[in-house]
Amino acid sequence: MILLTEWKEFRVPDFEEIAKLLKKKVIFDGRNQYNSFDLPSKGFEYIQIGVKIILV
Repeated sequence: MILLTEWKEFRVPDFEEIAKLLKKKVIFDGRNQYNSFDLPSKGFEYIQIGVKIILV
């Protein structure tokens, strides 16, 4: 899934339903709307566009 909008309808989606519809649970977030720690714990690969990645 690719997110490129800040519309209210997409701010709090049903990630369980989205997971059922996607073949691969990958989200590209071009607006940095979602929590980068929350989605991986739900089984999604979460890629924020324009955010520096810090390896720990």
